[in-house]
Amino acid sequence: MKGKVFVIGLGLIGGSLAMAIRHAHPDAVIVGYDLNEKNLQLATLLGIIDDSVSSLEAGACDADLILMAVPVNETVRTLAELAHLDLKRDVIISDAASTKTTVVNAASSLINRGYTFIGGHPMAGSHKSGAGAAKLHLFEHAFYLLTPEEHVEEERIEQLKQWLSGTKANFLVVSPDTHDRITGVISHFPHIIASGLVKQAEAYSQENELISRLAAGGFRDITRIASSNPEMWRDILLHNREVLLVLMNDWLREMEYIKELVANEDSEEIFRFFTDAKVYRDDLPSNMKGAIPAFYDLYVDIPDYSGVISEITGYLAQEGISITNIRIIETREEIYGVLVISFQTEEDRIKAADCVARHTDYETILA
Repeated sequence: MKGKVFVIGLGLIGGSLAMAIRHAHPDAVIVGYDLNEKNLQLATLLGIIDDSVSSLEAGACDADLILMAVPVNETVRTLAELAHLDLKRDVIISDAASTKTTVVNAASSLINRGYTFIGGHPMAGSHKSGAGAAKLHLFEHAFYLLTPEEHVEEERIEQLKQWLSGTKANFLVVSPDTHDRITGVISHFPHIIASGLVKQAEAYSQENELISRLAAGGFRDITRIASSNPEMWRDILLHNREVLLVLMNDWLREMEYIKELVANEDSEEIFRFFTDAKVYRDDLPSNMKGAIPAFYDLYVDIPDYSGVISEITGYLAQEGISITNIRIIETREEIYGVLVISFQTEEDRIKAADCVARHTDYETILA
């Protein structure tokens, strides 16, 4: 593909999309725009974009592809601004927001003027942000949902897929409503539950300080998504409000059901409740990326002596294995603690386990 690609928002998602497009289409010219001047400068310095502009008009009017990788509210505002510009007639406009019905509705002015808008949602991410966190392979094997309206020609959808072929993502075409229902169930609502669990633990920790200490293990892991950007999740909840209200009511009924089972000491039905959940959960794909980014953690039993962490990270650095996070679950004098190292991919985690095994006698667990 040749032409000009205009990327609005050069954080983790926008930067990674730009890198994927450059990799697949080296003849394309990639121009960036970001309200954060430092982020824009970094994207230019890293070679993620060829050039930058200081206004939407300067970058959009002669673009062949416009990609918006900004939060939902900003996406809606950007679409309103684009609707007042004279764009190329054959331009394709897409976004990367986590909700789609609101965004597609906001694009109606552009659509009514004859422009092609195809909603998009690449289901990949990281706890890091900014242009410096962008990765060429961020979307590889991840699902990338496209939400065109019915009137959009198949040829235009295929053109967008071709532009985005460097992501190596799995493209799925669904309606905006279907997208919002699906992501509500498997992404948006779980973030509410995780945050609710954390808030409950916080409340009980006022009564007993052991709560926060004991929550440092598995509880911290299952609620990790509660550390996501509060502003982003506020907007997602408001824009997917109707879907989430239904899910909340369904959840309350489910909790009332299990509450009644416990109150009645119904051993058989309680067992069935957990069994049904286990069977469905165990049948979920284990080697695919889903709506919530997976965490690839390696647990390493380490002795409590000075320099042990730098020793292990040094071995990983020697072999070019990048880590995304590192923490110690627990360390006590004269016994082993647990070092938890997080990686971007399963491949990196396996390489790291092999690296530690070759250089040390520390036990590793791929959990």
